[in-house]
Amino acid sequence: MIEGSRVVAVVPARGGSKSVLGKNIRLLGGKPLIVWAIETAFAVREVDRVIVSTDDRDIGRIAEAAGAEVYQRPDALAEDNSLVIDALKDLIGRLRSEGEDADVMLLLEPTCPFRSPRDIADCLRLMEEQGTDSVATFKQACVNPHRTWSIEENSPRTFIDGVDPWKPRQELPKAYQLNGAVYAFRMSGVLNQLRSLLFGRTRAVVMPDERSVDIDTEDDFTRAEAALGAKP
Repeated sequence: MIEGSRVVAVVPARGGSKSVLGKNIRLLGGKPLIVWAIETAFAVREVDRVIVSTDDRDIGRIAEAAGAEVYQRPDALAEDNSLVIDALKDLIGRLRSEGEDADVMLLLEPTCPFRSPRDIADCLRLMEEQGTDSVATFKQACVNPHRTWSIEENSPRTFIDGVDPWKPRQELPKAYQLNGAVYAFRMSGVLNQLRSLLFGRTRAVVMPDERSVDIDTEDDFTRAEAALGAKP
């Protein structure tokens, strides 16, 4: 609870991953991937409910065993091209019909297992600032946009017109990218959005690379397992 209002954490988990079959319940460090997100959410004292939105029976069973509530996602909102924001809007409508009056919702993707309770708490702390509508976590960009290129008809040109891609790294402006670990937002505000979970007065929390791992491929799983093995 923050500002006297309840906080709902949502872990979205489709069953139809194409890049890695059964990704959301694949074991990482001996624990199903989705359980990493659930346990981290429960470790944040401000979180009042932890909900898994899924279309998959096995995901639901594992989520319930980990202590989460499970809401069945409509099949139409669980397709390959479905947007997570549409599933969230559907869930918010159902929660409101049940009498849930929470004002803040967290989105915790199961593919970011190394986020910490502190990362979530930092987002909620920023949500308590007057007028804040949404917060997201970022990491330093993998490639600085001043060093990216476009290629048209085999001819390269800097992606951003007029920049010097040969500048020393120390002289480049700092650049960041969303890491997908945590989104926090006003539930009432997201209902008016088409695609973005960052809206209104926004804030950012920067996370280190080692906690910004995002698992989408088999190679990502291998790197995540190696990272776990390297931890003291």
